Amino acid sequence: MIRLLVVLLVSAFSLQAQTKVARRIIEIGRTDNRTMHHLDVLSNRIGGRPIGSDAYTTATYWVAGQLEKWGLEVEIQEVGELPVGFNRGPWFGRMYGDESEALEFVTPSYTSGTKGLQRGPVLIEPKTSAEFQRMKGKLKGAWVLIEGTNTGFPIDWSAKGDSLRRAVRQFNDTVKEPAKRKPEPALFYREMVEAGILGIIQSAPVPLVATYDRNNVWTMSFDHLPSTPDIKLNEQQYRKIREKAERREYVVLEFDIRNHFKPGPVKYHNVIGKIKGVKYPDEYVMSGCHLDAYDVATGGVDCGTGVAPNLEMARMIMAAGGSGPDRTLLFCFWAGEEFGLLGSKFWVEQNKDKLHRISNYFNRDGGPTAASGLVVPANMYDDIVKCTEGLADYHPQIPFTVEKNTASPQLPPTKPGSSDHAYFQMHGVPVIAFRNTDPLGYNFNYREIWHTNRDRYDMSIPEYMEYTAVTQAVTLYNIANLKRLLPRDGLYVLQR
Repeated sequence: MIRLLVVLLVSAFSLQAQTKVARRIIEIGRTDNRTMHHLDVLSNRIGGRPIGSDAYTTATYWVAGQLEKWGLEVEIQEVGELPVGFNRGPWFGRMYGDESEALEFVTPSYTSGTKGLQRGPVLIEPKTSAEFQRMKGKLKGAWVLIEGTNTGFPIDWSAKGDSLRRAVRQFNDTVKEPAKRKPEPALFYREMVEAGILGIIQSAPVPLVATYDRNNVWTMSFDHLPSTPDIKLNEQQYRKIREKAERREYVVLEFDIRNHFKPGPVKYHNVIGKIKGVKYPDEYVMSGCHLDAYDVATGGVDCGTGVAPNLEMARMIMAAGGSGPDRTLLFCFWAGEEFGLLGSKFWVEQNKDKLHRISNYFNRDGGPTAASGLVVPANMYDDIVKCTEGLADYHPQIPFTVEKNTASPQLPPTKPGSSDHAYFQMHGVPVIAFRNTDPLGYNFNYREIWHTNRDRYDMSIPEYMEYTAVTQAVTLYNIANLKRLLPRDGLYVLQR
């Protein structure tokens, strides 16, 4: 009887301590929430940060330094290396003719800049070998308008791309009716470059999307780099310039694009912050986001809106005191998500012995909306309700809810998905995600920002960001203190 009483008293004391920490996190979230400060530093001081850039390296050591300052154990984990590095400088363009106009454009990462400010006339690309021969002498020093619509990626200058273009050229050379020719962009890319063009220009819907040279980035060397600018121009301006060129009106374009390369290899790293569990240090609750971002903007949304709350969660939990969580909390800042989930894949492959001891991996990579609830299997429901106590009333206009998911368990996927949760999910790790909502009616449209020149700090929503840091911190901390790992059989058909 005495032994049972002691156990009950210890359990009650433990629950009271956990509740005290959760209340303290909520208090810090209301009075000293630094989520937007972290986003300001990341996006406005460091900026866009593809792997291989100086900005990515700066972000790596800044994040690691913040976590260390707050008292977490930190691992800077080498994931891989690129053969060359890339840093983006300023870019500028202008049209001259019967009217003068500044140009709105982008270039993908790991593509060429100009040789200083370069000015030249405009030509429309040739579609057949005969057309190329007729205009060959005019190409030197000209900007060439090419077919197609920008997808964010550059025109492929690899051997594979050349092979495809050769096949289309041969087809077009045999077709007498121009309307039936295939409009493959930059059909005579190599030949035009050899003739001395200043660069190619492609039509781009607004907002302007720019990613990176995915087909060549792994095989580049500092002695063999892109040499011709690949410009993605506002579609309205492209149309205006093309119409002028078709009418043979006088039009001159100038561009100054400062895209810089550096010799490699350039290493890139994950940053893992650890708050070690006091009872079950070899069991884990994980929260992740990707640290890299494209660089035609500042990465304020994708994925600054994951990095900043992840940092603030770690800070608030440490500042809340207490003896520490029962299970280990890992705050993960992944490398190279935009290049193919590189950092999270690497961690999963290096830590397969830990995967069966992860209670849940939470991933945030979807914009600055509010993490305002969870939908969970029935056999998790009571535990998650317990872990989110107090959050329903945290913000009177953003109610936090927990609902039961009635979907049947599924086999883990066999192919990776769209973000860093994918490789965890493929190995049967629970990846229950927070439901993100827009209850205050900001009408946020992620697709208007995703991978575009609008991906900036000012496109975030401070109220949602600060709310998210609190709701996720409380939930993660409490899940780490449950009596058991979250069950997997409500999510997955477990294979024996």
